[in-house]
Amino acid sequence: MTKISDAEQIIMEALWNKSPLTAHEVVAETAEPNGWSDATVRTLLNRLLKKEAISAERVNRQYLYRPLLECNAFVKTESQKFLGRFFDGKLAPFVSQFVGENGLKQQDIADLKQLLKDIEDAE
Repeated sequence: MTKISDAEQIIMEALWNKSPLTAHEVVAETAEPNGWSDATVRTLLNRLLKKEAISAERVNRQYLYRPLLECNAFVKTESQKFLGRFFDGKLAPFVSQFVGENGLKQQDIADLKQLLKDIEDAE
């Protein structure tokens, strides 16, 4: 999978939330909250086009941008890379670290128990 930078990910998230979008609409969604100029957003769009993470279709006098990279596939790959880099690919040490730092609410515990039950039932 193509490497997507943090800034490019923000553009992708805008497109995952709503597509297609014009360049102007992507700028409106992403520039101000991130302190970017119009040119920065357009540069990021061009990078994503070159990486084939998005497509652009010319309609009348503007381009409509759509994601080609699926959000779920991206999240899966990034999650696996994160676990591999910091926790030797193992989920339990990650959860232990997270719980140690943040604690868990009762609802979190119930949700995790249900998730584990669902996984066991599916096997």
